[in-house]
Amino acid sequence: MAERISKTNFEEKIAGGKVLVDFYSDSCVPCKRQNPVLSNLEEKYGEKISIFKVNSNFDSELAEKYSVMAAPTLILFENGKEKDRKTGFQPLEVLEEWINN
Repeated sequence: MAERISKTNFEEKIAGGKVLVDFYSDSCVPCKRQNPVLSNLEEKYGEKISIFKVNSNFDSELAEKYSVMAAPTLILFENGKEKDRKTGFQPLEVLEEWINN
């Protein structure tokens, strides 16, 4: 399962390589559906990409900094810089194609 991070360690965690950050909310049904997909992605591509979770309710400063308006919002970082984002539930096939390109 993806590690939950917060503003105290966010910059450190996204600094190197490809990183996928899931901005989620505990009460969000699509977020709950996204969890097993992210687990599968982590299992298949754990060597290629790091996956972390940020609870938008508890870390609203991070959500605001990255203009997260809906949950789930998945942001792809490369070497600490935002490369792309997707909002809403994303199936495994979409995420695989996304991180491989």
